[in-house]
Amino acid sequence: MTDRIDDYRNYELSRRQLFIFCSAGYGVLFGVIWLFFHSLLLSLLSGALIWRFLPACCRHLARRRRRELLRQFRNLLYSLSSSVAAGRQMEEAILEAEESLSFLYGEDTPLMTELRHMGRSIRENNENDRRLLTDFARRSGCEDINSFVQVYLTCRSMGGDLARIIAHTSEVMAERMEIEEQIAVLTAQKKLEGRIISLMPLAMLLMLNLLSPSYIDVLYTTPAGHILMALCLGGIAAGVVWMEKLTDVEN
Repeated sequence: MTDRIDDYRNYELSRRQLFIFCSAGYGVLFGVIWLFFHSLLLSLLSGALIWRFLPACCRHLARRRRRELLRQFRNLLYSLSSSVAAGRQMEEAILEAEESLSFLYGEDTPLMTELRHMGRSIRENNENDRRLLTDFARRSGCEDINSFVQVYLTCRSMGGDLARIIAHTSEVMAERMEIEEQIAVLTAQKKLEGRIISLMPLAMLLMLNLLSPSYIDVLYTTPAGHILMALCLGGIAAGVVWMEKLTDVEN
């Protein structure tokens, strides 16, 4: 079982994940540099640049974890809405959600980790539900979760139909997530096409190296060839970065 996450906006790779990332990334960088320059020393040294890509990898994994948490939180709202409508207090609704959703999600999923922490705090320390939900919203880094908690706190302070508010929030979140999924589907094809186009120069260069190395030997043996290959590699890298930014709907 994993402990609760202090900040969902930050992702820390495990030792296994870090090893896989560094090994695979080093191999890819080594192969690309070798393909463009045929220099063993330069390929060995450039492979160390994989550390520059580590923050981007952590940001990607953190976004993916927040999306997973948000999808699971929507089901939590359905469970809370049913319990509150049946006359349960929020603390009791959280404990019931921990039990009911355990059949739907694994123990190490983000939501179950949070529910275990809340349940343990309520049972052992008699923690206040407002404090637990506020802390969860702060750490989640999700606008929808924070908005729900703020509405819930306002409703508790000023009075209101809590069950109706939770149900309405669930519907709004479901509609928003459906729109985001539709946008993701629309951009997925373009993103795939862009990545294929980015790989085509590498595939062509590899094919020429295998089938007709003498045809492009001048690119590896002359200063002008080295400069041209460096410009080509820089252009491909810039194109990949630009394409990813254009198709990143979250940014």
